[in-house]
Amino acid sequence: MDHGTTGISFAIMSNDGNPVESFKINREDSKAGRVSAIEELSKRVNLDEIKLMAITYGMGDGISSILPIDKVKNRGILSIEGAGRITGGGTSVYTEIYKSDIPTIVIPGLHKDSPSLDPLFSAAYSHQASSEKVSISYNAFLATGWKNMIVADISSNSVNILIENGKIRGAIDACIGAMGIVHGPLDLEMIRNIDENKSTANEAFSTAGAVKIANIDGKVAFMKDILLEKYENQDPDAKLAIDSLVFTVAMELLGLAGIAEKKLEGIVLTGSLGFMKNPIDFESSINKYLKNKFDIAILPPTSGAFGSAEIAKDVYNQKKDILGIKVDY
Repeated sequence: MDHGTTGISFAIMSNDGNPVESFKINREDSKAGRVSAIEELSKRVNLDEIKLMAITYGMGDGISSILPIDKVKNRGILSIEGAGRITGGGTSVYTEIYKSDIPTIVIPGLHKDSPSLDPLFSAAYSHQASSEKVSISYNAFLATGWKNMIVADISSNSVNILIENGKIRGAIDACIGAMGIVHGPLDLEMIRNIDENKSTANEAFSTAGAVKIANIDGKVAFMKDILLEKYENQDPDAKLAIDSLVFTVAMELLGLAGIAEKKLEGIVLTGSLGFMKNPIDFESSINKYLKNKFDIAILPPTSGAFGSAEIAKDVYNQKKDILGIKVDY
């Protein structure tokens, strides 16, 4: 399971590691009780045949290793505050899975208490990436075979993860780095608005992405479609928003490449925008700045869910380390 910004995605994988099926539940539907995650899963697989399920939830900053769900306190997070738009849909799904008989492990995020990370990253940033970025990185690691790379997840958030020697060295989170479609870094104007009680920090973070430039507001689930429709209609604000997003992502990628100690084998693009070819060819747009210096691999937006399934399969088969993160199972 991949607990993302716009929905909760599931991927089913067979014992031999082949993908079987994936599906997504809208966060609003799960919160309202219109959709049951367990019921949707049972339509696609016999629940008694599930060997192990791996899930991500929120920031994942309350745990530092991969743990069985019954050993995880407070759903593996320190706080729900300051984590972007909150609907409660992910909490409902987590609770369903917790109450089920499905053997489940919970994947941590990347944060200052993660012993596997470079201490320079941990000293600089209290939080670097939420837990689904670990799943995305593992899917990228297995799909490419690269041990030295940057994984760029560009969607509602933009988070870039540096992997060296097959271990996650560190990452740049959405609130301090590149823009995503919805979330983005807090700049001076936003900090002043927060101090003057014009908005909360979370409200600022949740409107600091490309939507800020394109003047889009509303439910997170629809923001990307609105932005792309305006872009296709040659709206100048939407074009400036997309161009600015690409620009900030490129700065972040080149910054991580600049501090890498190993020669990068490539950059992996994923996420709903990173994967996109139309109406925006993200690979071509980013290469305007990267100037073809790096090999680029592209993975679909399901990489987080399938990465979680791959972690479940390997942990079930007694793997004790995932990209440098300890497995306590």
